[in-house]
Amino acid sequence: MKSILIIYQSKYGATKKYAEWLAEELSCDLIETKKATIEQINMYDVIILGGGIYATGIAGISFLKKHYIKLKDKDILVFAVGASPSNEKAIAAVKEGNLKNELAHIPFFYCRGAWNEDIMSWKDRTLCNMLKKAVAKKDPATYEPWESALMQAVGSNCDWTDKEYIKQIIAQIK
Repeated sequence: MKSILIIYQSKYGATKKYAEWLAEELSCDLIETKKATIEQINMYDVIILGGGIYATGIAGISFLKKHYIKLKDKDILVFAVGASPSNEKAIAAVKEGNLKNELAHIPFFYCRGAWNEDIMSWKDRTLCNMLKKAVAKKDPATYEPWESALMQAVGSNCDWTDKEYIKQIIAQIK
């Protein structure tokens, strides 16, 4: 039986929720990326990295990039959590932007997260408001799926987390 570790970086809680669901379903260990050491992680056969998407970057991916030489013989999976609805084109762009070169072969999964302006940092709230203003200038008929979702979510709290998303990750491991 292969030993499995989930490392994650969660800013507002949706990625942590998915990581905890996965740890429960897979009966495996779980650690925050910022508390993980390469020595700890190297003891496992399967590494699942989860992180939120911020400006198309996956939180915590730098840990994987930094230590990939030591982890390249492990089974590695990455999942990212974002507020946008699932969209193949957007998901492919996130994967291509984060899993380049030697990381390009790593299986990648997307899980939809949450939106809660009440708990966002001032900086994140300001950036989202600037983005909303830019999108609002466009014709709604031309919105990308993420733009429609943004315009619908602004001013409200939404939680799209769903255990259904982790089924694809579990299937990949088994």
